[in-house]
Amino acid sequence: MALRLVMMGTGGFALPTLRGLYDTAHEVVGLVTQPDRTGRGHHRHVNPMKQTAVERGTEVLQPQNVNEPESLDHLRNWNADLFVVAAYGQILSADLLSIPRLGAINVHGSLLPKYRGAAPVQYAIWNGESETGITIFQIEPKLDAGPMLAIEKTPIGPKDTSGELLERLATLAVPLTVRTVDQLESGTTEAISQESADVTRAPRLKKSDGLIDWSQSSTQVDCQVRAMQPWPRASTYIQNPKHGTIRLIVLDVDRTDVDSDADPGTIVAANATELIVKTGDAAVRINRVQPEGKRPMTAEEFLRGRSLTVGNQLVDDATADTP
Repeated sequence: MALRLVMMGTGGFALPTLRGLYDTAHEVVGLVTQPDRTGRGHHRHVNPMKQTAVERGTEVLQPQNVNEPESLDHLRNWNADLFVVAAYGQILSADLLSIPRLGAINVHGSLLPKYRGAAPVQYAIWNGESETGITIFQIEPKLDAGPMLAIEKTPIGPKDTSGELLERLATLAVPLTVRTVDQLESGTTEAISQESADVTRAPRLKKSDGLIDWSQSSTQVDCQVRAMQPWPRASTYIQNPKHGTIRLIVLDVDRTDVDSDADPGTIVAANATELIVKTGDAAVRINRVQPEGKRPMTAEEFLRGRSLTVGNQLVDDATADTP
């Protein structure tokens, strides 16, 4: 017997799962997504989840707080068997979770119990993990702590950014979610408890998380640069006597074995072809950058017309004294 499903999610990570559920024998009877946001110039951002649901004739609910009585009443009226949640962005109350007869499942972008929280993909890259994956678990009131129903692993490539990995995981999640929903319908799921001793956290990123501490190893700097894309993006400040302090977004680096006794953050090569910066153990070659307020460019383009020299300093604080 086909299940009546409510999808709860917002953004690109959840969208493939919603589309995948429409292609099953189950019925998507409602979508819960975050309220529409207004950007610069009072233009509303397009919510692709909402757009897809409307095209399919599915009712959409966009509450500021999904746990309020009015929202709970709306959810009950849909008479769903199961809630499917992916990157929704609100904590779900016990009252809400009790509404569907099969409860709610979450599509999470990590190998639980590692990286519980809002930014699991970013922290996996930032911490230098070699693999991650999708875990589907039964939601309980405690954050990302419910029993696991399905797991799919994928390697993290040496140049993967968070944005690229999120896209891959979103695609990986679709067949896994569909299979789990089918198993819940047939009563054949096997739940595995999470090991509390292995729990790690992945809290929501802050803009300050992107500031590069050059005393880190070259590997750590590389991981941070990739983890912070597409937001908040890794950045540093260039101290230059001629141009003052400039904020520079760092988009791509490579680790190098350059040997130098300079302090971390010191430019040890700046010429027509390369920009190399000392780290805590070795150095990184900066390949692509974006000066604040300008377009992304190669390091070679950035260096043209700028009097950067060996010995100039990169720092994580715009107020630091220029040497």
